[in-house]
Amino acid sequence: MQNLLVFLTLIFLVSCKPVETKDNELVNILQKQKLTVGTEYGGHSYFLRDLNPAGFEYELIQGFADFLNVELSVKIFSQPEAMLKALESKEIDLVASQFLFAPYQTSKFKKGPTYQYFDLVLVSHNPDHPKVKVPNISGSLWLQKDSYASYILKEKFLKNDLNWQTHTDFDAAELLSLVASKDVDYTITDSLLLNKTKLAIPELKEVDTLADQLERRWLLEPNQDGALMGALLEYFGTLQASGQLAILQDKYFSHIAKIDYVDIREFIKSIETTLPKYRKWFNEYATEVDWTLLAALSYQESHWDPKAVSPTGVRGLMMLTQPTAKEVGVTRRTDAQESIRGGAIYFQRLYNRLPARITKPDRIYFALAAYNLGLGHLEDARVLTQRAGLNPDYWVDVKQFLPLLVKKKYYDQTRYGFARGDVAVLYVENIRRYYESLEYIIAQEELLKITLKETGYEENEL
Repeated sequence: MQNLLVFLTLIFLVSCKPVETKDNELVNILQKQKLTVGTEYGGHSYFLRDLNPAGFEYELIQGFADFLNVELSVKIFSQPEAMLKALESKEIDLVASQFLFAPYQTSKFKKGPTYQYFDLVLVSHNPDHPKVKVPNISGSLWLQKDSYASYILKEKFLKNDLNWQTHTDFDAAELLSLVASKDVDYTITDSLLLNKTKLAIPELKEVDTLADQLERRWLLEPNQDGALMGALLEYFGTLQASGQLAILQDKYFSHIAKIDYVDIREFIKSIETTLPKYRKWFNEYATEVDWTLLAALSYQESHWDPKAVSPTGVRGLMMLTQPTAKEVGVTRRTDAQESIRGGAIYFQRLYNRLPARITKPDRIYFALAAYNLGLGHLEDARVLTQRAGLNPDYWVDVKQFLPLLVKKKYYDQTRYGFARGDVAVLYVENIRRYYESLEYIIAQEELLKITLKETGYEENEL
């Protein structure tokens, strides 16, 4: 009887032990009406454009904050490890980063849905460098500390006699710059970042792929229930279903998928030698868009040659037809200033004639396509897009149907008939590459001016 009482007492004591509960982080976010997210500065993460936040990760996290109907607070970290510690200590609600964390760093955290794929690539500064496997390289190899790249090397190539170092003082973009300047022979980086950087430094070359189709996912603090994860799944599901995720991917990544080394190198050379003659007029006549976009459009048309003439008779820096020149008041198409003014007016008219519901950046892409093949053919492609059940107001959808305008099966269904819609798609993507390359170089110029001013030097002293 005594043993039974002891046994029942033990059961009672065990049953009275408090059950461990997990935090409801979603409730906490909704109560404080604020979502706090950790990220880093970077071309694909977070940066300021005209003092306004921008970047692929920023647009995603701002969208999530809007989805929850709360304010967004972004915390910038210079060291990835500090970002993870802030998440673990609940200083931030989640991590949305383009940093290539090593698996051992993220194993303790919950991971949101996959929203992006990338490759891990070995990069050289030599555009003629042959393909080579990592164990066979000679020279210096610098990596970010605690990155996926350093993890891969430790796991696969620790026994090889590789001269590699890890650094905390340089981010991935800076390491690529060191490779480009030949201060370092190699680095290992994200394929998406490499493509973006090649718009300004075309000499960089991928010479090996260490891992492909790696997944990018947000990180959540582990000691919480599934409410925040459920909200994330619903948010990304909504983005996917609405096409907004595809639009964001297209905005930041589609045009940089293929970089022509020779073409970008010539463009950068022209920025230095030719653009200064015409820059003031691009700046003067640009209205709804940046002057750099107008300049990129002009380069695609004429390579900034005011005397350019096509086989079809279009002329000048903006390659205007005679009817278009007359419409916009240009009497001499080969006069650089007149051509830029006329081209800017014509582009603005195309931009204004698009349906008001089409917003930037799609509105810009459509206006560029119309500059190339006309509003009528663009409208034909939008009709085909709508008939297929896709959105005629999204460039990412319409650009799938523009190339079909060369096929009789499709152009027979349209009002304006045959058109080289395939050329128009390439045309738009080229301008987007030139625009982003020019924006980067102009930003570097402005940074140099600020640095010179702060250090007391004048530009003509160098």
